[in-house]
Amino acid sequence: MPTKREQFSQTIRAQYLGQRMRELRDERGLTLKYVAAYLGVEFSTLARYERAEWPFRKDHVIGLLDVYGVYDDNQRNQLVALAANAWRADHWYRDGIKPDATHGPMPDRWWVQNRAQQICVYSPNLIPALLQTTAYADEILNRAQLGKVTKEQREKYLHDNTARAKALSRPEPIQLHAIVDERALHRPVGGTTAQRAQLEHLVETARFLPSVEIQVLRDATQIHPGLFGAFTVYRMPQPYPDVAYLDHPGGGLLIEGSPAEQLNNLFNDLAKEHAEPANNSIALINIIKEEL
Repeated sequence: MPTKREQFSQTIRAQYLGQRMRELRDERGLTLKYVAAYLGVEFSTLARYERAEWPFRKDHVIGLLDVYGVYDDNQRNQLVALAANAWRADHWYRDGIKPDATHGPMPDRWWVQNRAQQICVYSPNLIPALLQTTAYADEILNRAQLGKVTKEQREKYLHDNTARAKALSRPEPIQLHAIVDERALHRPVGGTTAQRAQLEHLVETARFLPSVEIQVLRDATQIHPGLFGAFTVYRMPQPYPDVAYLDHPGGGLLIEGSPAEQLNNLFNDLAKEHAEPANNSIALINIIKEEL
């Protein structure tokens, strides 16, 4: 029979806990061998805990917090709760509502995105956020949010979105593969001039950033697996499993395990069997831009 370790799924909670515990050890200047000796385990075992290859034991976390001099009750409770719930997959983010504290803190989708090797986005209605111009993103906030966004929230969103897009052009960039419905290219968000600038931005980004691939799903495409809506798949570095994310007006759902694998397979099917090849897609975007 498989052991408990073999059955363990490397959830986002487990990865987040491993990173937090490793950061605490590094901040104290302690080596793996020193800390492992305190716990009575091999240093390779502790390294696997920190990489979330094996589940961090709750009693080990409590002991390590003593070693690291973490005595703040709130911080201790959060990390112990993470250890107790490291097996939990999936997480629902509800706007304006704090998650259940007994489950421990949960990193947001941007923490997941920053760890991904590749981001696969299917977007049927809008240009994906990482490919939006500032004017396009600003118009979405102003119109789609029905005036609920404050000036401070708007400025933060636009700043954060620009900063996150820089991950596509860093020395070791995150790969972005986006599939966009043709209807999104025709929708004049912010007016014709703004939409034309947005389409030009798509063309230039695909041309100058090898990390970016854009495909268009033609309006003429009839039944296809993307009809159920938008989604994002974060393909994580080995040995970590893929993670998926679904947006919703009331928040978002982070998906792990077999449902994420299903969305990953769905994206592959869209890319290979239904969407236009990348070169044809860029040519089509140019045509639509000129027709605006």
